[in-house]
Amino acid sequence: MSTLLEYKCPKCGGAIEFDSSSQKMKCPYCDSEFDIEAMKAFDEALNSKPDNMEWNQNTENQWREDELTGMSVYTCESCGGEIICDQNTAASACPYCDNPIVMKGNFAGDLRPDYVIPFKLDKKAAKEAFSNHLKGKKLLPKIFKDENHIDEIKGVYVPFWLFDCDTDSVVHYNGQKIRRWSDSSYNYTETSHFLLKRAGQMSFDHIPVDGSEKMADDLMESIEPFNFSEAVDFQTAYLAGYVADKYDVSSEQSIERANQRVKHSVEEEMMRSTSEFTGVTVRSSQINLTDSKVKYALYPVWVMNTTWHDQKFTFAMNGQTGKFVGNLPMDKGLFWKWFGAVFAIAAVISAIIGFIIM
Repeated sequence: MSTLLEYKCPKCGGAIEFDSSSQKMKCPYCDSEFDIEAMKAFDEALNSKPDNMEWNQNTENQWREDELTGMSVYTCESCGGEIICDQNTAASACPYCDNPIVMKGNFAGDLRPDYVIPFKLDKKAAKEAFSNHLKGKKLLPKIFKDENHIDEIKGVYVPFWLFDCDTDSVVHYNGQKIRRWSDSSYNYTETSHFLLKRAGQMSFDHIPVDGSEKMADDLMESIEPFNFSEAVDFQTAYLAGYVADKYDVSSEQSIERANQRVKHSVEEEMMRSTSEFTGVTVRSSQINLTDSKVKYALYPVWVMNTTWHDQKFTFAMNGQTGKFVGNLPMDKGLFWKWFGAVFAIAAVISAIIGFIIM
């Protein structure tokens, strides 16, 4: 199968083509011109190999029989969420869908976590954080605080896959420099375009990827970072009094997200060395991983489900640091009043400026 190659204008993104009259590559949209030799060097620079981002999987740590004593895993028949409780628990409510559940099942055969970060903050701190989260929100309906009902608040040990790796990377960026000057007749602007190359090595430790389908990835990433220096070797005692969700997204399924985070971090970090240029964007990148490892850990999260006007709202708090996130409803009436006030002020300022100029 043949491969199509399309040259893009670094300035406007349009497709450029060879112009016979100038013997150069020319953009028909912004009239920018590029030397053929420059395009040749461009091709050679971008002729990189595909990413090599493979991970070594760790599947050796299994539960020991003594760790299973007194513990059981139960499955919510409504949403499939899995909860770890002591063997004496008979009934409860699912922290994900709030449906009543009857406990059944056992713990045998599940992968044992390598690490756990114990909860540092209690339920009272989570409630206080929720109250503080409502403060200062000018577009929040005034009656939300009074009518909003907390359906469930649970301390949940959320499963995370932790990825370690070293990287050897090459990134190409589009960049530009702008020069402006004037004479007695005209103002001039000269824009020079550059293909920038950056290469180097970086190391990553404990990149977290949420291993639970029930937990939204963006919600879990919003309460980062977790301080891994406080992680300890896993012991079942840390689960007492909390819900623990075993993973239902495997390490293999989590690799794509880990690679995205590595790739984005490499590109952003190397971009820091291009500050002398403007309008810098990533053109291409090649990320090679070495010495990759994957571990399994449980991280502490307070999950709060609330109801207001038959709408469900989910909030989360980092059970180690206290970082609190969650979406809130917006009073549309207040929004349009606020928007109208801002628009009116802007109109008055514009009229005053116009009067002064006249």
